[in-house]
Amino acid sequence: MRVTGGRYRGRTVKCPRGVIRPAMDRMRESLFNILGNIAGESFLDLFSGSGVVGIEAASRGAEPVVLVEKDRGKRSVLLQNISMVDTPIQAHIMGAERFLKTGDNLFDCIYLDPPFPLGGKRDFIRMSERRLKEDGLLMIHFPEEDDPGESIGALTRFDLRHFGRSQLGFYRFAR
Repeated sequence: MRVTGGRYRGRTVKCPRGVIRPAMDRMRESLFNILGNIAGESFLDLFSGSGVVGIEAASRGAEPVVLVEKDRGKRSVLLQNISMVDTPIQAHIMGAERFLKTGDNLFDCIYLDPPFPLGGKRDFIRMSERRLKEDGLLMIHFPEEDDPGESIGALTRFDLRHFGRSQLGFYRFAR
């Protein structure tokens, strides 16, 4: 995998062993085109795997960038990947649910890419809501057959993109 844009464009990101479904280049490019200028905005990447989405955010100026990955087997590759960039990126090896429940810092952008077979996507969105700034955006990557819906808690989906059998939903607080 390669970083698709920004300061670190073209750098190679390694894929850790184990069950992983890295975000496609085309999907990542679309995600960041929709987000636009995120320089100086905080970015949380839950279920980060290789860390490629967080690295893409850092490449485009997001700061701070926080990655959360539960699988300890991915830790060494994740840390190796983020070491190739100058931007400070925090990596937490813990479950997304635990991270969301224990912290209190808020984020401008929250990206969720839970394993497709994992249930409870609406629950993760609800938990993430309390960590999202008032004018923030939440994005979730999910299989088309597991659409979390138009409205979840105080969040409303304002955009939905299709990439093969996967989809990318964009949510913000209802206005």
